[in-house]
Amino acid sequence: MAKLILSKRVNATIEDVWNSWNDFGNIYKYNPALRASRLLGNPDVATRVGTQRQCDMADGRNWIREEIIDYRRGELIKLDVYDGTMPLKSMVVDIEFEEISTLRTRVRFTAEFEPKFGLVGRLMAPLMKRQFEPMLQALLDANADYVENGKEVAMAA
Repeated sequence: MAKLILSKRVNATIEDVWNSWNDFGNIYKYNPALRASRLLGNPDVATRVGTQRQCDMADGRNWIREEIIDYRRGELIKLDVYDGTMPLKSMVVDIEFEEISTLRTRVRFTAEFEPKFGLVGRLMAPLMKRQFEPMLQALLDANADYVENGKEVAMAA
């Protein structure tokens, strides 16, 4: 398994940062890699373990489906990327929240993944890691801008 760990300090309360990620179906508002996102199943159910979403990538061809597999309000959202067009056999993501001070929060993003294609996939893992890292850092940066300044990213065409 390949592993990435990234973090971002956000100049906002932990509640405001948490609320942005807890609005699970609307990650497209601040994720520059997405064209769209939506909840699967009943959209009126509160975010919790079992909530699923589909994220459509900006390239217009690729998509992933994620399910919340652990959920601790104000502390952690853990996701299983369980389906999609990306060359992933498995991927689990932890998004952790830590209050640094009243108006400062750290978001820590840990992604562990295993590529498809057996040995060839394992050989591709370092390349995939180099591709995922700037994409995930851009997500954290855009989330900070969204929470701090209310700035949504333009939806990809």
